[in-house]
Amino acid sequence: MAEKDPEGIIATDPSNNDDRKCLIIRKLLKFNPKEVFTWQLVKTVAMGQGLAALICGTAVTSQYLASDYHVDAPMLQSFMSYTLLCLTYTTALLFRTGDENMFPILKKRWWKYLLLGLVDVEANYTVVKAYQYTTLTSIQLLDCFVIPVLMILSCWFLKTCYRPVHYVSVCVCLLGVGAMVGADLLAGRDLGSTSDILLGDGLVLLSASLYAVSNVCQEYTVKHLSRVEFLGMVGLFGTLISGIQLGVLEHNNVSNIQWDWRIGLLFAGYALCMYTLYSCMPIVVKKTSATAVNLSLLSADLLSLFCGLFLFQYTFSGLYMVSLVIILVGFVAFNTVATTPDPADPIAPSVGWEEGGYDNPDDIIEEVVVAVLEEEEGEHTGVSWNQRTQNKEVPAEGRSTKM
Repeated sequence: MAEKDPEGIIATDPSNNDDRKCLIIRKLLKFNPKEVFTWQLVKTVAMGQGLAALICGTAVTSQYLASDYHVDAPMLQSFMSYTLLCLTYTTALLFRTGDENMFPILKKRWWKYLLLGLVDVEANYTVVKAYQYTTLTSIQLLDCFVIPVLMILSCWFLKTCYRPVHYVSVCVCLLGVGAMVGADLLAGRDLGSTSDILLGDGLVLLSASLYAVSNVCQEYTVKHLSRVEFLGMVGLFGTLISGIQLGVLEHNNVSNIQWDWRIGLLFAGYALCMYTLYSCMPIVVKKTSATAVNLSLLSADLLSLFCGLFLFQYTFSGLYMVSLVIILVGFVAFNTVATTPDPADPIAPSVGWEEGGYDNPDDIIEEVVVAVLEEEEGEHTGVSWNQRTQNKEVPAEGRSTKM
């Protein structure tokens, strides 16, 4: 039964169905579109589609290299991208002082970044190899496996607590992908090989899982350490690993390339798109989350298809527009409601209540409860708990940033 609190406001009992309906009605009456569709949300959508456009650029240049010039050197393309990261961000770490210098970082965490570099390189390589064994349709569908894996890893390691609207939004985005694949089949674009579908599908799932691991590590690093450290270490170890793999696996393919200025320009265009993607993605991840970024990247295939209508004479289907709208609707819905930390474990990984500058654990619980209540009232719409607390001042000893 509903009772009045000391201020005279009716307090509802969540276990009572009538009170629950009243609470829903009150929230609907209080709904203000301006609190949901904010300028921050517009910027998030714009940045997400900017990343999708960069992936579209890599797809178009790779398609030209494969179809017009018969170049098969994906590891060379990756090596060039990692080299650009190494030349800029790793060099920047060399000129930093104190614990932010490259050598103290390597001394503390070199093996972790070595594993991260290996995961990132192989994620890029396995998805390219999958095209030799399975169809485009299978790749587009199975590549979405990255999102559920990413959500599981985020809940496990980053202590992210998703709400029902987030799961519904993900399903909406995946529905948009289904519409895109249906349009491909109707247009006869079931491209690729069928030489070993089981192996190809396995490579896609492996690539999606590796991407999810890489993205979770990226989100943790950019929110707890720094963007330059992440990019510098990925550039360093990615260059080493891809260079070794290039020499072992693709030396014959590279030696057979008939180089001219057009091929060089396509390689340069691919490398610049990937370099820009790697440079900008941590910024968007820090403002949102790795899951939100991957949802926005679902539209990259559609942007590539739209480019293909003019460049490769693809057949247009109205389902392409439908799928783009559905994906964008799901992405917007995902970002309108904030994710919260798991109430059972409100402390970020590797951060204890003493390291966080709190006098006792109750202070943390109180802060989390207050944050969640404020969020329910719409005061922090679209902003996660981690985002609201990551810039808070802490005592001199600071919050632990051990990776």
